[in-house]
Amino acid sequence: MPADTVREDIRTFLTSRRARITPKEAGLPDFGGRRQVSGLRRSEVAQLAAISVEYYTRIERGNVGGVSEDILDALARALRLDDVERAHLAALVRAANNPHRVPDRDGGISHVRPSLQQILDAMTGAAAFVRNAHLDILATNALARALYTEALDSDEQPPNLARFVFRDPRARRFYRNWEGIAHDAVGSLRTEAARNPADTDLADLIDELATCSDEFAQRWDDHDVEYYRSGQQRFHHPDVGDLDLDYDALEVPADPGLTIVTYTLAATGRHAAAFARLYGSQASTRRSQG
Repeated sequence: MPADTVREDIRTFLTSRRARITPKEAGLPDFGGRRQVSGLRRSEVAQLAAISVEYYTRIERGNVGGVSEDILDALARALRLDDVERAHLAALVRAANNPHRVPDRDGGISHVRPSLQQILDAMTGAAAFVRNAHLDILATNALARALYTEALDSDEQPPNLARFVFRDPRARRFYRNWEGIAHDAVGSLRTEAARNPADTDLADLIDELATCSDEFAQRWDDHDVEYYRSGQQRFHHPDVGDLDLDYDALEVPADPGLTIVTYTLAATGRHAAAFARLYGSQASTRRSQG
């Protein structure tokens, strides 16, 4: 990612974050009258962060040489950044100050070690797959193949979850909370783009999605960032119907850039019968193939 692009990302990220906070929400007096900006003015962010307006303006323009962690913490408090947004801002600052930095992880790694596949195969009661930071699915267990049959049915290999979400019409039926998964996918890719600004494969994927999907392009311009960590995902499977599954995303320390994603359901949980049918279908498939 060129240095000018990183500086522009810093500018648009900070501008978008201050635009979402009103003076009242920030605890500042409102003297009435017509405001020329939505959200906070630069002067108000500077006041909240206890820095000069000139210094904040320089930071917002992407001139971040010498910006300390204490200053980033002050800006995070002023702009009410969450942990993911604070880490994203720090990553952008590092990228601006060290444009030739060698990344500490391979976000586009394209293979998994045999032992990771063994771990997936041992998870017989959970749907589990390994993905990289580009959202490519690199390995699955049998239950994940049964769950994600449509996403895995792709001419592009390895199949990519962001492509599925934004380019495959089946995704809107499969994800009952399509808006949420679309937000998470874009936020995950933007987070990775800041971590590894020189990743040309990721840049190509983002350009492709922005060109082919207005939905993606609009969400990309929002500058929201996300970590896909844990929660509940609501599916509509083409064979077994609705499934509300608990998910956990587990980073693999030995392989930075890889994440194991698992989907589970308590035996007494809602849709337990549908999940049991999905489990039974993959077991039957394995027996027939054996």
